[in-house]
Amino acid sequence: MNGTLRIFFILPLLFVSISATTDAYGHSLFNSSEQTLGDYRVQIATQPEFPQIGERSQVLIRVTDQDGKEVDRFMMGNRIFYNEEQIITWRPESYDGGHMEKDFIFEESGNHIFRVDLYDAASDGGVLTFSFNISTQSPFGYVFIGAIAAGGIIFGGVIGIVYVPRILKKRTKP
Repeated sequence: MNGTLRIFFILPLLFVSISATTDAYGHSLFNSSEQTLGDYRVQIATQPEFPQIGERSQVLIRVTDQDGKEVDRFMMGNRIFYNEEQIITWRPESYDGGHMEKDFIFEESGNHIFRVDLYDAASDGGVLTFSFNISTQSPFGYVFIGAIAAGGIIFGGVIGIVYVPRILKKRTKP
């Protein structure tokens, strides 16, 4: 009878919690950023989140208006700096649909500055320049991921040590 009452009370809570979590949102990428200038918001991210040195990564750029709606068409160029020295320029191109995806190989470990230039976007028809920091994978990244994994394993171990004996004790009682 006691177990039936527990199920009777837990089951409605389960249904309420499931219906309360029907919306799902993707997490923002670790190596992502956004900036607003004028009437535009530019978001940048890399795929994978932690680019590896010497391996192909994808730079993802999204251009929206102030309300977060993607612009239909935009002209954009990009300049990439490393140690305050410009290492590459992507010539201005016209894009449809509010997205730009481009492959890039990071050759040096550290912080890269991406300067995204939106042409004919300023109120006077000039250029709006958005600046973003993009970091490449360093040994710190592995330490960070390892620390999170270790924390999860330790948490699971503590929960197991605390609750498994209680569960086993209840099952062995006559």
